[in-house]
Amino acid sequence: AVMQKKRSVFSLAEYGPQEQQADHRSEFYQGEMFAMAGGTATHNLIALTVAASLRSALRGKQCKAFMADMRLLVKRRQLYTYPDVMVVCGSLRYAPGRNDTVTNPVLIVEVLSPSTEAYDRGKKFEFYRTIDSLQEYILVDQARMYVERHRPLGLGRWEMTAFENPDDVLALTSVGVDLTLAGIYEGVELES
Repeated sequence: AVMQKKRSVFSLAEYGPQEQQADHRSEFYQGEMFAMAGGTATHNLIALTVAASLRSALRGKQCKAFMADMRLLVKRRQLYTYPDVMVVCGSLRYAPGRNDTVTNPVLIVEVLSPSTEAYDRGKKFEFYRTIDSLQEYILVDQARMYVERHRPLGLGRWEMTAFENPDDVLALTSVGVDLTLAGIYEGVELES
């Protein structure tokens, strides 16, 4: 999704009411709100496919998949954001006083957009790495068949594995689900 700065500076107390009254979602960090514009059809299709595949595979398990309308609070950075897809296992841990903002995902998936790729790979990933529960971070390119899986190794180190062939299997060990790249990109017209 595309982000654009809306206005500074808000207090955290102002963010909640502002967000509820707006007709769009906004990320909140260090007193600033960033409007999140809608993504492309390709972005939406990939995110929906991944979320639906996870929802189906997790049926009957203690894990739940959410799409971009469920907000995430990265507590150590006080970042409020909307991952494209995330999975929480066990009990949902909510932000104080909220039932629409979770704090304990085990898996986060972001579909890369040209305008947010550097942020998703850089600062946002830095923030996500502070989430104790997070076991996997997945980046999906929407322009070509290319997926990265990032897993923590401990002591601040993360392992990256790249996938780029239709038959490649993305083994999501955090939730015990395997996805093929062909499945992730089903119905998507790629640029290259």
